Amino acid sequence: MQEALEVLIVDDDAAHRVMLKKLIGGWGYRVFEADDGSAAIEEASRRSFDLILMDIRMVNVSGIEALERIKMINPSVPVIIMTAYASVETAVSALKKGAYDYLTKPLDFDELQIKIARATEHNQQKKEIEYLKERLGEKFDRQNIIGQSAAMAGLLEMVEQVAPTQATVLITGESGTGKEIIANAVHQNSTRRLAPFVKINCAALTETLLESELFGHEKGSFTGADRKREGKFVQADAGSIFLDEVSEMSSGMQVKLLRVLQERELTRVGGSEVIKVDVRVIAATNKDLKEEIRQGRFREDLFYRLNVVALTVPPLRERREDIALMAQHFLKIFTERNAKFIAGFTPRALGRMTAYAWPGNVRELMNTVERAVILSRSDMIDEGGLIFPMQDLAAPQDNLPCATPASTGLAGLPLEEVERRSILEMLQATGGNKSEAARRLGITRKTLRKKLEKYEGKNG
Repeated sequence: MQEALEVLIVDDDAAHRVMLKKLIGGWGYRVFEADDGSAAIEEASRRSFDLILMDIRMVNVSGIEALERIKMINPSVPVIIMTAYASVETAVSALKKGAYDYLTKPLDFDELQIKIARATEHNQQKKEIEYLKERLGEKFDRQNIIGQSAAMAGLLEMVEQVAPTQATVLITGESGTGKEIIANAVHQNSTRRLAPFVKINCAALTETLLESELFGHEKGSFTGADRKREGKFVQADAGSIFLDEVSEMSSGMQVKLLRVLQERELTRVGGSEVIKVDVRVIAATNKDLKEEIRQGRFREDLFYRLNVVALTVPPLRERREDIALMAQHFLKIFTERNAKFIAGFTPRALGRMTAYAWPGNVRELMNTVERAVILSRSDMIDEGGLIFPMQDLAAPQDNLPCATPASTGLAGLPLEEVERRSILEMLQATGGNKSEAARRLGITRKTLRKKLEKYEGKNG
């Protein structure tokens, strides 16, 4: 027999609390009580509840304050807020701080029962998923990487193969493509995932500060060094270190990094003690290091040490199949963050985003969606709601004949039909040259062939 789910009722109105205890207990839940936010925090620290139902206005510690503290103790517990002061501001404040939902007084008991059932069911499902993950393990954790294109599939296959090894990894790609996310995926799928993953941007610091940050320093080694400090390499011991924009290191720092990679040891700035470190290095750059070597700006021996395994993150224009998927992902994030309801993008908007070259890559797409969400007054984002901050820098592909549904009369059609007609128009524009059509569309020739076979099958 399954044990009853445990609910904590928090309300400084004793009569209301007793009534709710009797009501919710009658629905089959095991009910506990707290008469103030401070008591609720204490109860939550002692017991793992399946749900907390909490008043927002209490004498000593408010429901909002208690909510924040409880979420620090147990982030997964669903908290439903009750308030007699129904307002959008109150609800949004509670939801932003982690509340599962809210109810207004006087309570609608049918609504209360439904929301408690939904919240506890959702929490139970999360617990079961976590249990199954622990029991079965996961072959590969994508770490929130969005993408189903052939280009991303190839990259993720490489990450899955490389992550469990101890190899040094060099991640290349244009600015804004998500190199740090790929680095995180390498670490989280490695045998070092339980150890620290330390990150540093090599372009953000002067040579002296970068050396101190990476290797640490002794007290008095330079002005302002009022105490001994451990560097990032020591902090990352047994784990991984991510050196972003590694190409921006000075020649002197490149020599010192090379020594750490070769000898697996370092000395603090101003010190003489040799410190052994066991750290996996993951580096990233948006520059062509071979060209940097030719120009004398990057050491060839360091390049070979870093480039044991190379991962290249494709620009967004080379994986256009992922744009709509990523845009919808960002839409969900920003609508929740700004407490707005927007169902999605119109075919015009999706067509425009798919045709755009995205010189700022994923970072620009995220910025564009966030701005569209904030400025939208409708439940759908149309083409007019899209502002591309780097449009003047867009590559020539953005002006290719396969423009947008707006310019080709496809507005209002399903996305699949927009895609089909755009592909057929591109083939016509290229005189039937499939390789050139695929290049202009930003997809592989294999993907183009599969889509054409699908269209032929439907017509047949």
